[in-house]
Formats: sequence, C-alpha cells, structure tokens
Amino acid sequence: MAPAITLAADAPTLSAANTGFMLICSALVMLMTPGLAFFYGGMVRVKSTLNMLMMSFISLGIVTILWVLYGFSMAFGTDSGGIIGWNSDWVGLSNIGLTELWDGYTIPVFVFLVFQLMFAVLTPALISGALADRVKFTAWALFITLWATIVYFPVAHWVWGAGGWAFELGVIDFAGGTAVHINAGAAALGVILVIGKRIGFKKDPMRPHSLPLVMLGAGLLWFGWFGFNAGSWLGNDDGVGALMFVNTQVATAAAVLGWLAYEKIRHGAFTTLGAASGAVAGLVAITPAGGAVSPLGAIAVGVIAGVLCAMAVGLKYKFGYDDSLDVIGVHLVGGILGSLLIGFFATGKGQSDVAGLFYGGGLDQFWKQCAGVFGVLAYSLVASAVLAFLLDRTIGMRVSEDDEVAGIDQAEHAETAYDFSGAGGGAARTAATAPVAPAESKKVDA
Repeated sequence: MAPAITLAADAPTLSAANTGFMLICSALVMLMTPGLAFFYGGMVRVKSTLNMLMMSFISLGIVTILWVLYGFSMAFGTDSGGIIGWNSDWVGLSNIGLTELWDGYTIPVFVFLVFQLMFAVLTPALISGALADRVKFTAWALFITLWATIVYFPVAHWVWGAGGWAFELGVIDFAGGTAVHINAGAAALGVILVIGKRIGFKKDPMRPHSLPLVMLGAGLLWFGWFGFNAGSWLGNDDGVGALMFVNTQVATAAAVLGWLAYEKIRHGAFTTLGAASGAVAGLVAITPAGGAVSPLGAIAVGVIAGVLCAMAVGLKYKFGYDDSLDVIGVHLVGGILGSLLIGFFATGKGQSDVAGLFYGGGLDQFWKQCAGVFGVLAYSLVASAVLAFLLDRTIGMRVSEDDEVAGIDQAEHAETAYDFSGAGGGAARTAATAPVAPAESKKVDA
C-alpha cells in the first residue's frame, strides 16, 4: 500500500513522551523472557532446571544478532508478494537516522525495532517448554536460528508488516495472538511429533520441582505483559493503549478464576500451578483481542480461555503427544481462542470500527480471523516439523537415553541447579551423601 501524502506541517514529529513510554515497554517485554525461564524452570524436575532456563536465555543472544543482521529487514521491510519484506538499508541497522521516525508514528525507528526485537526473542523461547528434558542444547540453538529466519520473520511480516497478506486482509492481532502464540504453539507441536516423548512419559512422576519458582515466573510474565500489550499501539495519545492495559489485567484475572473453578470441579483442589497457568492462558488470549473488546468482553475472553485451556492441557494424555509444559494447551489453544473471539466480541469502539457478531458486525471479521489463525498454524506446524526432522537426521535433536535419565543439566551444561554438598553436618550430611536405593532413585529424579 502506498503511503498517504501528508503536508509537511501535518507530518508526525518525535514525541519524547511516546519514545520514553515505548522504551519502558521494550524493557518490560525483555523481562518476559527471563520470567518465562523461571516459569518453565520451576515446572520441570530438578535435573532439568538449568537446561530449561538456558533454553529461554539463549534466545536473547541468538535472536538479537539475527534481528540486527537481517531479521528486522525481513519482518518490516518493503513487501514482496505479501510474504516477506526486505530493505537493504536496514541490514545491520547501519543506515537508520537517530531521529528517523517510524512511518506514521511519533517514535524513532530504533525504538520500534527494539520493541519488536523483544517479541522476536520471546517467541522461540515459548517453544522450549514443550521440549523439556530431552533436546541437545547445540541442536536447540541451531533450531532457534533456522526457525526465526524461516518462520518467525516471515510470519511477523504477514501479520504486522505493511503489505503482508494477513495485514492487508484485515486480520486483527493487536500484540501477537497469531504471530507469537499460535506460531510458537504450532511449532512446538511440529517438533515434538518428530522428536518423540520423554522417557517415562505417562509412567514416571514428572511433577514441578519448585512451585514458588513457577509463581515468580508467572508474576514476571504478568508484569512484563503490560508492556507487551499496551506498548503494541506504539504510543499513548488516544486511549487505545490504556484500554489494552485495562483489558490485559481484567482478562488475566478472569482466566485465573476460570481455570481454578474448572480445576476444583474436575480435580477437587485449587492449585498454585493452576493459578499460574490460568494467568498465562488469560494473557495469551487477550493479546490479540484486547484493543478490540470492552472490559466486559475481556472478562468473557479470560473466562473462556481459562476453562478451555485447562481442559486442553489434558489432551496430551489422550492423544499421546508429550508437550512437557503445556505449550500447546496454553499458547496454541489460548492464541486460537483469543484471535477467533474477536469475531464475536469486537465492539467497533476500540482500535478500529470493526464490530463482531455480538455487536452487529456479522461474521465477516470472524472469517478473516480464521484465515489468519489457520494460515499461521499450518505454516508453522509444517515448517517447524521439517526443520526438526532435518536437524534430527543430521546432528541429532535428542540427548542420549543415559543422559536423559541421569539429567540433562549435567550432560549439557556440566552444572546442577542446586548444590547441597555444603549443607548440614554430621548425620544430616551422611544421610545426604549416602547411596540412594534403586526404589528411591526414581523418586529423586522425578
């Protein structure tokens, strides 16, 4: 689409307020990746804790460099066929002026690109939760490099880049329901179908080793998500970002209650893991929808996501795929729900005048949302499975069976998360260092 011609006097000028706001939002989104590491790290067994942390943390290193070299250009450069972007002036970020504004906005290009960089970093990290306990770290690092290049950068262009097919179709995705959550969830499914299940899946106990760590991670994610969502309007001049901020809180709260209510009815208890997972499900679902729905609509989105995502996490036992930390049940299902519910709950009074079915708009927007959802899902699923297959057949994706049983932390990182060698004394130390009976060994590993 050709840019509109504006008079020089009407052209946007740099806003220090919006620039500062967006830099803060960028830092909040960056915090989400370490938050995700804690969230995932607490959910695995002791012997996999460090590996889980590193699978998120390494994305900060790899994707940042890719973004500088060519990722930003591929995602937001000049469109080619609605599929990919490119701008040679952005390669290496070497030809961008300090005060050059992002087209149509009051923030510098550098601010926009660093905000979007944090999305690009987080998305592959989300995939890692499905692969806990069993993937070589070298293979994971190479997978991130290839996946970001072949999947994330093009999909980001489809959804948010001027000329991208989903953007031009009118698919609404305020902050990443398709480009981030469906993309990551579908990728997780594609990879685990290739690499297979953990040893002992559905047989051995694989409970979270630290629920306080899970709650800490969930809290950091919730906090950082305000930057992720409210910042996606790229300014704070017309109230839409404020609406998104409110809806982020409202939907997340509703999802926590919905998940816990389902859990109490289904399993007879309110669990901390359920509360944390419900919060993330609500955050995922409101991400695409929060600029289009009212706070009451956000409650509906949150409750629906909380209940249905809680139901969805059990599907892995029914269908036999080993989604270690419920990436598919929370991110794929939550992203689909949030994206499709726009077609019903969009008020036409938020980010645009597009109204959903319940506000007199018919099903036109719903069908557009379906196109975006299933287009991204299909591409990410197939491309991710192909990448995993190629890596598995060349360098191998999985650690050896002995390393998986003994613990991937020691095998891949030569470290353990907790060192108890100096704790206690006397009888306590003797008990701690005594050989563990075979019957007890499995309990310790679990």
